[in-house]
Amino acid sequence: MLPQRQNNRLYVSYGVPGGIDCNLIGPESQCFCAHRYKQHKADCEVVPSERPLALPCRVKGCFCTAYQYVPRFGPNPVRCRCKHLPEDHSEATGHLCKTCSSCSGFQSTYTCGCGQPSSAHQTLVETKVEREARGQPVGRDVPYAAMGGLTGFSSLLDGYLALEVSGTDSDYGCQQRISVLSINQKPTKASTLVRFKKDTKHH
Repeated sequence: MLPQRQNNRLYVSYGVPGGIDCNLIGPESQCFCAHRYKQHKADCEVVPSERPLALPCRVKGCFCTAYQYVPRFGPNPVRCRCKHLPEDHSEATGHLCKTCSSCSGFQSTYTCGCGQPSSAHQTLVETKVEREARGQPVGRDVPYAAMGGLTGFSSLLDGYLALEVSGTDSDYGCQQRISVLSINQKPTKASTLVRFKKDTKHH
């Protein structure tokens, strides 16, 4: 499964077609069905030729047929126009509200940080080749499951903040600078301790 995962990794993002990736999906990113991305079918023996790629939920009893990211406003997911949460709607296609009869399907008035309404966004599942063709970072080949669109530290930021620097050498350089700083600091602390002991002996 590990070599297969590296060859067939699927990158998942949320954004406006033709624009930046507003959110890059990781293992813990929540779907409309309230289950995490890692609980969906994130691995494929053979990547289907049909588009869009649908990643159904693997949780028993869940009717979710495709992973669909729901943006969050603070700690909570955004609400529908009918004022109810995603969990109050059906996870099946159409997302009809289970609480009220006036809702024709989940639609939010939320406006993303990119300036576009949530209705203009979509969850995109793509292969490495397809993502590279869009000029987006793909990061290093990793054996971990359900990595989705995460390619570096900056992937954890909203797209309008990260400005698509995820997966670049800036992340790696940051790690190197932190490591060098840690190494340089250790002798300083040790030498300070030695000097303190010497001064103590003189008293």
